[in-house]
Order: sequence, then C-alpha cells, then structure tokens
Amino acid sequence: MTDKRDYLPYYTLSRDTMKVHWLALLFIVGLALTIPAVSAKIIEEKDGYTVSTVENAPSRFTDLSALTSYSITQGQTNWFTTSVPSGATRFFSDLKWGNPANSLALTIYTPDVSVLGPYYDSADGLIDGRVYLMVTRSGGLPSGTWSSKVYGSSVTGTQTYSYSASGY
Repeated sequence: MTDKRDYLPYYTLSRDTMKVHWLALLFIVGLALTIPAVSAKIIEEKDGYTVSTVENAPSRFTDLSALTSYSITQGQTNWFTTSVPSGATRFFSDLKWGNPANSLALTIYTPDVSVLGPYYDSADGLIDGRVYLMVTRSGGLPSGTWSSKVYGSSVTGTQTYSYSASGY
C-alpha cells in the first residue's frame, strides 16, 4: 500500500521566504489600520469652521425631516432656524429632495455671522438630491440661533423636500 503523503504536494518554505510573507502580511495589516473607518469629505474650511459630508447619521440625530415636507419653486427661498446649545461640538444639516434633475442650494448662517456655503447636490461627490453636512469648529460651536437658507436654484415646477438640523 502506498503512503498518502506520496499523493499530496509537499512544499517546504525556507525561513527567508517565511519572513517575507510575514513582512508582507504585517505591511497589509498596517496599511489597513491607517485608513479611517468613516471617510468624511471636507467640503469647506472657513472662519475656523470645517464643513464635511456625513456618511451615516449619528444616533442622536433623529430624522425628523420625514415628518415634515416643504415645497419650493425656481428662485424661491425658505428659511429655517435651529437652536444650538452651549457646549455643542457638531451641527448636522440634512436637505433631501430626491430629484437630481432639480437643484436646491443650502447656505448656513452661524450666530457669529459666518456664512457657510452655498452647498449644492454635488457637494458630497454624489448627485442624489441630498445635501447632508456636518459643521465642526475647534473649541466648539457658538451657541444660539443658527439659520439655514434653502434656495431653489434650478427647479422645474414645484419641488417637495425635507430639511432637518440639529446641534449638539
């Protein structure tokens, strides 16, 4: 009877080859660890503020926008205000209209009179009828009333949309 080992390929690797494999594996793992888990794209840095895209909604930011629908036409402006408490470090703004054939613009006004934007559908690299942003500032955000302007920059007929904002 023949030994089973005669039918199985048997390879031996030298110590130098094993070292190269381990080094390659460590390099790949190290590279993977340097890539951030959530990649937010910075859109604008102005007056100490950083405006970036949002990949996933934070647990504190409930989507109240689904409860209220607004409408806008070509050249129309709608205003919203959001109260941001003392000690807040983030301001989230979510404008959704879903029809990329129409173009809405979002501009954010801070309590310390900085103007951020306008931001259009393509600000996050996607044309999907949504502008979803996070505003931060080193040392925290100013408390008070933040204003947001939604402008119908290129709208055929009437476009419905939802808008929600929250600072914490």
